[in-house]
Amino acid sequence: MTVVEALAGSGIDVAEARILLEHASGFSRATMAAHPEYFLNDVAADAFSSAVARRRNGEPVAYLVGEREFHSLALNVTPEVLIPRPETELLVDFAIDFLPRGGTLADLGTGSGAIALSVKLQRPDASVSAVERSAAALEVARANASRHRLEIEFLHGSWFDPLAARRFDVVVSNPPYVAEGDRHLAQGDLRFEPRSALVGGVDGLDEIRKIVAAAPGHLNRGGWIAIEHGQGQDDEVRNLLGQAGLESVSSLPDLAGIARISVGKYNPE
Repeated sequence: MTVVEALAGSGIDVAEARILLEHASGFSRATMAAHPEYFLNDVAADAFSSAVARRRNGEPVAYLVGEREFHSLALNVTPEVLIPRPETELLVDFAIDFLPRGGTLADLGTGSGAIALSVKLQRPDASVSAVERSAAALEVARANASRHRLEIEFLHGSWFDPLAARRFDVVVSNPPYVAEGDRHLAQGDLRFEPRSALVGGVDGLDEIRKIVAAAPGHLNRGGWIAIEHGQGQDDEVRNLLGQAGLESVSSLPDLAGIARISVGKYNPE
């Protein structure tokens, strides 16, 4: 079977087929484009066929190849962690902009480490701490930090718990925020992602409430918290931030124009 035959016969999205074939064969996409006549050996052909069958069954491409790019970083991903998504890059951009020189950042629920590592890459002057309650996910994050030789402090626990009384200049989090019973949980990639990292109670805001309520005790004066949330949750998250005594509360849109993160500043009198 040649490259062109494999791609034509896959029956899945062509772009996804190229990614799977690159992973199975070791041929780069540039090589495949320049030499569609190249033959796949039996090992590569079998691996590609298996991956295509699993993709047809709905498994995410990121899990099939074990990798996803996020904010210019190639990250290891497994079914133990959420697949990093472009909209979450807004948290990274916010942190980079609002971290003071030599500042401190805490990433709560780090998962694959996508946010923490991306911030550290762009702001090597910052001290970055990443918290994760899933031991398996924390190992994925540690592996990603090692892969990119980025120095991150990793802590096992839930939200602020392992940080004791420590305070930070910026706190970021992409917590579970999907409501129980949301129809999207039975669709697409979400069917295969860890439910504990997706579902945030009846209205999706249980974990956000916990984080926001505790945030003032973990922010330096003038420090910021930024939280990702779902479409239509911005009003309630802003209310929570205001009720916690935070100032300069606002929401920022993602590239699709959807209010994706809400932020607040700790500035006690």
